[in-house]
Amino acid sequence: MAIIDFGGTKEEVITRKEFPMSRARKALKNEVIAVIGYGVQGPAQSLNLRDNGFHVIIGQAKAFKRDWDRAVADGWKPGHTLFDIEEAVERGTIIQMLVSDAAQRTIWPTVKKHLKDGDALYFSHGFSICYRKQTGVVPPPNVDVIMVAPKGSGTSVRRNFLTGAGINSSFAVEQDATGRAHERCLAVGIGIGSGYLFPTTFQHEVFSDLTGERGVLMGALAGIMEAQYDVLRQHGHTPSEAFNETVEELTQSLIRLVDENGMDWMYSNCSATAQRGALDWKPRFKKAVLPVFKELYQRVKTGKECARVLSACGAPDYQAQLGKELGEIGNSEMWQAGKAVRALRPKEPARLIAKGTKGVAGRTAN
Repeated sequence: MAIIDFGGTKEEVITRKEFPMSRARKALKNEVIAVIGYGVQGPAQSLNLRDNGFHVIIGQAKAFKRDWDRAVADGWKPGHTLFDIEEAVERGTIIQMLVSDAAQRTIWPTVKKHLKDGDALYFSHGFSICYRKQTGVVPPPNVDVIMVAPKGSGTSVRRNFLTGAGINSSFAVEQDATGRAHERCLAVGIGIGSGYLFPTTFQHEVFSDLTGERGVLMGALAGIMEAQYDVLRQHGHTPSEAFNETVEELTQSLIRLVDENGMDWMYSNCSATAQRGALDWKPRFKKAVLPVFKELYQRVKTGKECARVLSACGAPDYQAQLGKELGEIGNSEMWQAGKAVRALRPKEPARLIAKGTKGVAGRTAN
């Protein structure tokens, strides 16, 4: 493992240097990786593994025609590399549970029935295992239980793989029945294209993941955007101006500077007026939302969010309800304005006129 200093706290991480692809292929040369579910993470992880030369098959219920047809379109062949869930589990030695958390509870009796001595049960989220009392997903003692959790959506996992960048992932071993669980876990993590892997536990992963998704990554971000957009519109600003000041400048400019060198570097590349305002208002926003985050974490820790997920996502009309809720977002003025703004973006990146000019980030970087 490589020892990395994260702001004064040292952590051990696994990079491709410590665990190269050649080692991953050797570790899994006799394995059949059965990817169960071709919805969100399934396509990305399976295609990356296939492109890296691993033996991969897909387990997908035919009843979900859209996912089955997508698998066929991606080159998985029915009866050869594409099977129903039962047969895929029977054929596989590493069983990747990549259906939704609610669906994992539904298919678990089928999966458990076909697990074989020495198989590895793989997850990309700690949900089913961490909340096993609620999900009923209790692995038998004769299988490895491992996790690699990419820190991004399936789309990002695939996109980053194709660019060669990879995406960061956490990993954990919950149960080592074979003595090879750690090696298998890291090998699959490298195989799916992880940029680097950092250790966690199933519990820590699910607590941080549920908090992050409901918080900064999705829930809080969407809520804050809507609040600012609404205030600007109420004070007479046009949809275009409100959207650009709320979303477009964030996604197309500022967040990219944060990505490159951090929040302080982004601040240093903005006007003095913007810097001063951001520094003055940051503590006020933190004070306002800190109680919400504390409440959120407690709901995750006590299993209340788990109960909400299983109840809502397992309902027979969930897809219809989901479509309605997402439609309300997509059809709102804010995101209709966003659609119009995106259509106006230049089709090619703007060319810098001055020879040697690096742009604002290049001029003021430390």
